[in-house]
Amino acid sequence: MSILVTGGAGFIGSCIVRSLNDRGRYDLIISDNTAGNEKWRNLSPHRFLSYIPKGELTGSLVSGSLGNIKAVIHMGACSSTTVTDWDYLYHNNFEYTRSLWEYCASHDIPFIYASSAATYGDGSKGFDDECDIGDLKPLNAYGRSKQMFDLWARDEAKTMPPQHVGLKFFNVYGPNEYFKGTMASMVYHGYKQIRETGRMKLFRSYNPKYEDGGQLRDFIYVMDICDVVLWFIDHPDVSGLYNVGTGRASSFRELAETTFSALGLTPAIEYIDMPDSIRPQYQYFTQASIAKLRAVGYDKPFTPPGEGMREYVKEYLDKGFKIY
Repeated sequence: MSILVTGGAGFIGSCIVRSLNDRGRYDLIISDNTAGNEKWRNLSPHRFLSYIPKGELTGSLVSGSLGNIKAVIHMGACSSTTVTDWDYLYHNNFEYTRSLWEYCASHDIPFIYASSAATYGDGSKGFDDECDIGDLKPLNAYGRSKQMFDLWARDEAKTMPPQHVGLKFFNVYGPNEYFKGTMASMVYHGYKQIRETGRMKLFRSYNPKYEDGGQLRDFIYVMDICDVVLWFIDHPDVSGLYNVGTGRASSFRELAETTFSALGLTPAIEYIDMPDSIRPQYQYFTQASIAKLRAVGYDKPFTPPGEGMREYVKEYLDKGFKIY
């Protein structure tokens, strides 16, 4: 019986594929859209049964040509916070996810999918995954598309998969994000800037509560994401919507200093203007409450940001952007 990983050539999805391989699982079906990008490189070191282009996946599921599927790990989505094409986001992030949910429900298959911390909006309602998600107001269309599915799954789904897990990822960094362009982590962009110019650029703050570089994020290493997903696969009796972050906020200045330190360099940080287009929807603080995840039994420590960033820089970025 196979595991289907959508978005399996993407950043998080390909790392999950590697983690499954490390467990000796090669009975994997990968689905993604790699047209016009370099995501295919993320799959080059991995083992799997077959690759299905995203546009062919629904037909393959309906026809039964993929055989028996044990679980669906749905990481495929548009994750850009700057995309404003709502029709595209609605179809790609909501309707497509709903169709996979309904398939899993009708075939009694566990379903694990990626939600997002972007659903929390400006954070005025906190970052607690036990809150009423109907009260949240995402700041961008991407966050809204993710929240729309979370609400549908809670309120409107007629049937549910035997296991149904939504994971609200916070600020993920780590190997295999190299193709993501502007949406790659600041560790990746900062590393490239340092190697090219000797400096790292950070946005100035336009909030008096935060000094330049003092904006805070819950940065989580992609290896920890993989561990959480594998834990849910091992615990099919646990369902729900969960935050996946470290529970600790770190500043962008700390990120920059860690990156310089990993390279053995003295920090040289330049503060630049934030584009007008993103100022109104910019988050100055995110920090996951992880009590709900801990309460269901996930007890593995999360990698401290400084430790994870140093490993990422030294073992992946500075080794020719090595694939995990």
